[in-house]
Amino acid sequence: MGIKEEREIQKHGQDIINQFSVILRTAQIHDPANIAVMTAVERFLSLINQLTESGTSINLELVGEYFYIDETRIRYSMEYLLNFDFLIREFKRREIGKIVFMSNLQPKDIQIFLKAFIAAGFSDTPYETMSDITGESDNLEISRLQKILEGEQVDVRKVIKKVYFNAVSYTRGVMTKIQAGEKVNIKKAKRVVESMVDHILEEENLLIGMTAIKEYDEYTYHHSVNVSILSIALGQRLGLSKKVLTELGLVALFHDIGKIEIPSEVLNKSTNFTEDEWKVIRRHPIWGVKAILKIRGVDFTASRAAIVAFEHHMNYDLSGYPKVAKHSELDFFSRIVSLADQYDAMTSSRVYSRIPLSPDKALSIMMERAGSQLDPLLFKFFINMVGVFPIGTLVMLDTKELGLVYESNTVFADRPRVLIIIDRQGKRVSGPVVNLTEKDEQSRYYRSIIKTLDPNKYKINLAEYLL
Repeated sequence: MGIKEEREIQKHGQDIINQFSVILRTAQIHDPANIAVMTAVERFLSLINQLTESGTSINLELVGEYFYIDETRIRYSMEYLLNFDFLIREFKRREIGKIVFMSNLQPKDIQIFLKAFIAAGFSDTPYETMSDITGESDNLEISRLQKILEGEQVDVRKVIKKVYFNAVSYTRGVMTKIQAGEKVNIKKAKRVVESMVDHILEEENLLIGMTAIKEYDEYTYHHSVNVSILSIALGQRLGLSKKVLTELGLVALFHDIGKIEIPSEVLNKSTNFTEDEWKVIRRHPIWGVKAILKIRGVDFTASRAAIVAFEHHMNYDLSGYPKVAKHSELDFFSRIVSLADQYDAMTSSRVYSRIPLSPDKALSIMMERAGSQLDPLLFKFFINMVGVFPIGTLVMLDTKELGLVYESNTVFADRPRVLIIIDRQGKRVSGPVVNLTEKDEQSRYYRSIIKTLDPNKYKINLAEYLL
């Protein structure tokens, strides 16, 4: 295949995936017969039908985190990133692996697909619902996601939990070794982070959900892993390659390593710090650089980790610490890690701040800091990633039920999927998981969020529900 032909296939593939995503997103907001939906459908049919004039069909297939058009993997572009991301999630949610578009595809075929797509969103058996309804079309065929077809019985939640706690255990080991003056090999760290990258690419929601579990007694280790996960997930939203994501995850994992030099009587103090103690705390970025340079096999990644350890409290406008006479703008990784660091720190219970902020309050404070302390553009991507109500947020619904945000919604950010934990009678329950986009026959929402609550105040242990 020539370069020109390859470029044309990529261009057609990107246009098809993007336009198909536009149709589905628009149909989630408007009625399928709405002019905005119909215009998007016409554009899509124009793309498809000019490629199927000779009677051939087009296969759109999801494999892992990538789409293929007729066995050619279609590369992501920044221009279409959000639409690609949306389509991948919705395919997974409905367990769709492949759609075959036959020649002579008509508007009525797309309307049938939209009817199936919307119905499957409210179904406990989404693929079966999709399959039943799309059977009404002669010009469409769908297949189930390959992983499900093969009947894999992997407990994904259990695997994600293992990945997370392996990372925490590794971080604890590294910090203990460095504290004892021992050399640490960075190769194992790379394997740990590669595993997290792989699982974020496959199950982003589950691994991000793990960061909602805050362990007071091992705050520093959990915090390092949480910042690494949130940084990788944000990098993925920015379209970074797997290799760069691994480097970013490693750098983030070591961002707070300088805290090993802070005397334990200061780090574990249960009352407010004095000004002298704050001076000690503020030296940890410098100690972090020294600690990283002791790691065996210092390479480019280790050098970048040292830069991020030094810069992660300097702030986007350089108003933070350490203070330096002259400094150009922060490293790109430092700007990402700063966001993840602030969010996780504010939502965690630490020795010197036992009451954590709710995720939405933390995001509200970060919004005020965007443009000064935090990179405003990256913050927009961060909000899009964690959602208005991040996973693990305790919410009160207008039905007098209490629930935990279980899965974010990329289209309706204020209408996530919620796990009910207190029912209308005030009794503790474990489920069901409800979708807040569900409406009754009068198009009124069954449930809406009234406000967020502090789980500590209600003595609710998030780990009990999220692990």
